[in-house]
Amino acid sequence: MNEVAAKVRCSVYRSGKKLREVSIDDISEALEEDGTFVWLGLFEPDVELMRKVQDEFGLHDLAVEDALKAHQRPKLEEYGEILFIVLRTMTLVDKTINHGETHLFVGPRFVVTIRHGNSAGYAGVRARTEFMPARLATGPGYVLYSIIDFIVDHYLPCIDHLQARFRQVEEELFQPDPPISNLEDFYDLKNELLTLHAAAMPLTDICNELLRFHGDIVPKENRIYYRDILDHVARVTHTADRIQEMINAAMQVSLAQMTIRQNEVVKRLAGWGAILALPTMVFSLYGMNFDFMPELKSRYGYPAVMIGIVVGCYLLHRRLKRVGWM
Repeated sequence: MNEVAAKVRCSVYRSGKKLREVSIDDISEALEEDGTFVWLGLFEPDVELMRKVQDEFGLHDLAVEDALKAHQRPKLEEYGEILFIVLRTMTLVDKTINHGETHLFVGPRFVVTIRHGNSAGYAGVRARTEFMPARLATGPGYVLYSIIDFIVDHYLPCIDHLQARFRQVEEELFQPDPPISNLEDFYDLKNELLTLHAAAMPLTDICNELLRFHGDIVPKENRIYYRDILDHVARVTHTADRIQEMINAAMQVSLAQMTIRQNEVVKRLAGWGAILALPTMVFSLYGMNFDFMPELKSRYGYPAVMIGIVVGCYLLHRRLKRVGWM
């Protein structure tokens, strides 16, 4: 993968205003200018390109190795003055939740975003931050907030979509003849919720750490924005927990309904078994090789036995139906 394919954009900012676009080879020179910081965005870069980025920003080998690989857990790691942050992204597209990752390197003079998978691009985030020069002038900390806030804002439609799906499956649960796949739908929903919860929950620790320990990146005037992120994360996690509890209860109801339906089938089979036991017993009795069997020589013996069997079966069926076994 070459630089053109992987590079999204690299811009230089000073005092909240964009100065120019630069190539990766010119980043180190841009950082030598007074009062500037650089925002570089990449999408699934290869090893060669990441090594160039590492040289320009002075990134740690371990962090670069993690940034090259997707499927990292959400985390914040500190390498001197540079922070390495991994975030899980979830975006709702045509009622389908797409999963991806964003890895960030944040220093006092730069922000590097690396996207993996089906994550949304940050062109809109860049445009909004450039439209607010007073906030952008506070440095990379506001860019970091804008990216995290963008990711968390995309969690909200996902949790609303999963809640709507749950309501739909829940309504089907209480229909007279619920579908057999109902339990599988609940399991899929629970899996999606666990994935969303696992993506959102670590952001609480990440934001709290940014608020308490990294004043060089997150100045005091920007802390209120990170508290706003914490509120949104709390809404997502609390909603996910509540839906998971409701799914657990619904799954128990679904299992109970399956057991009830099975019991109904067993009851019906037992009822028909009891009815069939009557003629079986009579026919077995007359199948014995005895010379002196009642009604064997009688002209009306066979009709009498058959009428007796039919009447007995009818009375037994009527009794079982009255008690709900038929």
